[in-house]
Amino acid sequence: MKHFELREICNYLLQYNRINSIKRVDDLTLRFDFEGKLLLYASLQRGNSHFFIAKEYKESREYGAPFDTLLKKYFTNSIIEKIFVLEGNRIVRFAIKHKSSYKSQKYILQLEFTGRNTNAIILDEKESVIEALRHIDKSVSFRQVRVGEILKPLPKIEFKEEVIKIENIEDFLYQTYKNETKLKLEIAKNAKLNSLEIKKKRLEKILNGLENEEELIKKSEELAQNGALILANLQNIKAYEKEIKLMDFENNLIKISMPKDARTPQEAANMLYKNSKRLKQKGKFLHLEKENLQSKIDFLIHLKNLIQNAQSLETLNILMPKQSGKRAKEEMSSNFESFYLRGHKIMVGKNERGNEELLKNAKKSDLWFHLKDLPSAHVLVRTDKQNLPDEVTLFAAKICANFSKIQKGSYLVDYTQRRNVRVVEGSFVNYVNYKTIKILKE
Repeated sequence: MKHFELREICNYLLQYNRINSIKRVDDLTLRFDFEGKLLLYASLQRGNSHFFIAKEYKESREYGAPFDTLLKKYFTNSIIEKIFVLEGNRIVRFAIKHKSSYKSQKYILQLEFTGRNTNAIILDEKESVIEALRHIDKSVSFRQVRVGEILKPLPKIEFKEEVIKIENIEDFLYQTYKNETKLKLEIAKNAKLNSLEIKKKRLEKILNGLENEEELIKKSEELAQNGALILANLQNIKAYEKEIKLMDFENNLIKISMPKDARTPQEAANMLYKNSKRLKQKGKFLHLEKENLQSKIDFLIHLKNLIQNAQSLETLNILMPKQSGKRAKEEMSSNFESFYLRGHKIMVGKNERGNEELLKNAKKSDLWFHLKDLPSAHVLVRTDKQNLPDEVTLFAAKICANFSKIQKGSYLVDYTQRRNVRVVEGSFVNYVNYKTIKILKE
């Protein structure tokens, strides 16, 4: 954030006399509550530190480090004495007075929006460090930040900025939040889309590298015939021969290469029969392998579309959470995919086998989703016999529509408890007592 912007923000904050609380709501984000009238956030990310205002900002978790404990102790219901920006630095100081049962004490919260040195430091009146968000050792910086040590000032710098009057501070801070959120969303999207594209290309390479079924069957029949010819001519084949010429069963002269590891003609025939059987089996089930790979590729295409249209970081992390390598491999090898929203597990079948597995393993109270009157992916939500929030129901319906092989447009999705679904054959079902929700596939 620019030096003049920090000055304007501090001047705006001087209308408040009290800070109700200062709390860490994310690893590098602090929330200031000014008299219950303004919630101001400070992002202390190195290289991108700034103040902002958000209409909604969900706390990632509760923090209990010494820094957080002292923020609560010294800055809860504290009286503001001064809020200002240090000359020659992008450093904001909140000087406050805190009244305890025994006496009134003064403390300073120093926010450093200084790139490499970005930090939040609690100081006493003598400029001694009480605690800090980041402890900095003198081995990594000329200025250490260490509890009990006097905090040395940073060298002053000259700012050559075009000063622009900010007409409405709160609008400016809210727009800052929107811009930063949009940027983070695009960066996260691109990272996840690139990851999915790499997986997709890897699967496509495997799929394109699979042998042709007809060629496998033809090769299998050829090996079987060669084995039969060898057995029919055992008396005429020398044990040491590596290549032989024989008349086939249609009286054509053919050349047969003997397996390298075969010690006798009999062993060579057995090896050819064995290889023939293996190729025949491989050719027989090759279409299943192709279907499995194609279903995974289709799933990634649908997931990429959802990622591309995601409107928030929260949605991105639901669709594609961080996973260990082992966990990611397990998910990719499964016939269905799982998502988690508000503690509820949402599963979608990647293929017909996945749909069948979901139906087979579902509990009676689980909620089942399917496109109305159309072939569709099956979606199942674990309810644990609880009512689902509308948000979870809507998300599950969107998953159902977006992972089905349908064009963009508006669709109806039926949903009901698994107890109301009767399997006719495979994943083909009949169902009753259902509700319907309208979904737009983008």
